[in-house]
Amino acid sequence: MDKNTGLAIGLSTVVLVGALFIQSKYFTPVQQDFVDTPSESATDTSALSEDKSSDNKMFSVSESDENLKAEEYTITTNKARITLSNVGGDIIGYELLEHQDTDRSYEENGVTKYRGVEMADNISENNRAFSLSFGDSSSPIISDIFSVQKIDDYTIGFYRTYKSVGEDGKDNEFTLVKEYSFKPDDYMFKMNVRVDYGTNADGSSKKGALNVNGFGYTLRTSPQIGPHYDPKQNKYESRQFMAYTNGKRKYVGVGSNQIKEYNKDYTWTGIAGKYFEIIAVPEDKTRQTLLPVHYSTTIESNNYANAQVMLTRGPIGENTVDTYYFYVGPRNEKELVSYNAKDSNAWGLSELKLNESAASSWLSWIEIILKYVLEFINKLVHNWGLSIIIMTILIKAAMFPLTRNSSLGTLKMQELQPQIQALQNKYKDNPQKLNAEMSALYQKIGYNPLSGCLPLVVQMFIILALYQLFNNYFEFRGSTFIPGWIPDLSAGDSVYTFKNSLPFLNWNQLRILPIIYVITQLVYGKISQSMNPSSAGANAQQMKMMMYGMPIFFFFIFYNAPAGLLLYWTTSNIIQMIQQIIINNMMNKKRAEMNSRKNVSKFTVSKTSKGKK
Repeated sequence: MDKNTGLAIGLSTVVLVGALFIQSKYFTPVQQDFVDTPSESATDTSALSEDKSSDNKMFSVSESDENLKAEEYTITTNKARITLSNVGGDIIGYELLEHQDTDRSYEENGVTKYRGVEMADNISENNRAFSLSFGDSSSPIISDIFSVQKIDDYTIGFYRTYKSVGEDGKDNEFTLVKEYSFKPDDYMFKMNVRVDYGTNADGSSKKGALNVNGFGYTLRTSPQIGPHYDPKQNKYESRQFMAYTNGKRKYVGVGSNQIKEYNKDYTWTGIAGKYFEIIAVPEDKTRQTLLPVHYSTTIESNNYANAQVMLTRGPIGENTVDTYYFYVGPRNEKELVSYNAKDSNAWGLSELKLNESAASSWLSWIEIILKYVLEFINKLVHNWGLSIIIMTILIKAAMFPLTRNSSLGTLKMQELQPQIQALQNKYKDNPQKLNAEMSALYQKIGYNPLSGCLPLVVQMFIILALYQLFNNYFEFRGSTFIPGWIPDLSAGDSVYTFKNSLPFLNWNQLRILPIIYVITQLVYGKISQSMNPSSAGANAQQMKMMMYGMPIFFFFIFYNAPAGLLLYWTTSNIIQMIQQIIINNMMNKKRAEMNSRKNVSKFTVSKTSKGKK
């Protein structure tokens, strides 16, 4: 193998690996689990006391519990089935009806059915969804039984009267109210938190002092969001904390089993998984957002880390109603963009920019273009798997001229080597003159030395954008390509389930697509090498390690990758094999022409030499 070819293969490998590394580390937060590096603003929860009941001793229930008992209430919209409890007035179930969770199956009349994705996950006695605590985020949630008033089919209120002792030593009585309002066809609901101190005889509002060490209350999201996942099994799922600050979405890394403070102003904040998210939008930005938000990854039950956002409110000294909007649904731009125009959503909200929570990276503009192409193809073929294959073929066809020109350019450089070496020897002491003569030589023959790098750069950007698109595109979720083999493009394919997970690997499924991917990668490497035989010695061994070692390495890395992503890579390998065969034939013809010119040149020189003799 010549030096330039080896360099090109090595550079291609570096670009591919580098692209995947950059994408996963810097531009694809969905591929990251919670950051394990501690920070100055993070708190290790293992050092916190589990018993925080003493923090609420300053509050006492004003009315008797004799006539109240724990009960559950269900509100069903076209989007979700919400289960609420009068214990704390909290949510204990939030099932998305339009999005099935294949891990939550049940039998009905002999037919296997699937429940919806549960967005109130990891609920426990000490941590429920949308619960309140008096004081800051370290205080325990309120678990008193509330009175209930169901206003209509989509609105319900919970209320309870408390007494507290103010700084003046006097008792303060206030009513705490939590009111939930849902809409039939909207993923967002409204929550009012009311603190009512009552009125005086003259009609004026009474004053109070809901103040626990400088805080009024803390409102939490769900402890976790669905679908439930095993981080050891699914490296392509994660949880991310984020906030929309000064017109930009910010991701906040939180260490394992920690609570981290975010003390910047924000429009909204939330927790997102790969396909679903909860976003909190305080209506009054000037009041609630003055105090920090806390993000928690505490491990409380079943060795499963929480992913919870806690909004802290300042002291409350007068009658107050705080309004929050919570989006609980798919991380789908089509749904999220509706909150940018008041006529597009049931709440009349505008310019929230919730769609920024679904934006992937700085290459989003390329991803958007590719998404439109993919969706257009799917309108014609009505199968997302087939759409991936067709789009991959189109992209490879569009990239072929660049790849061909780059390969032919290496031959042109080989042909120019004698002239280049002559110039280098002639102007070895004059670098400026050498550069000028080299440029003149390239211009004369119409060759651009940067043309060989252009395909690599363009392909790197496209690889990054396609990786993000195929790994996170919401429409792939639950989309079947081949029944019985690839039932869900957002998950790995499966043909057999092992009774026990494989040791060390933790694999519990036999997947065929990664095997096909590795085979195509090996065959492609063999075809690429067949027309460029390796030189003997260490270089040959290095090339063999690269040709056989890298595909096997990727096999283990991508074994549990989403089927849509592997389908793209496998199709891409097959198309590249065909293109490489075509390019190899073209290069053979070009080499034959070059050798013919060399032979003619040698014959002319030889004939001239004989004539002179």
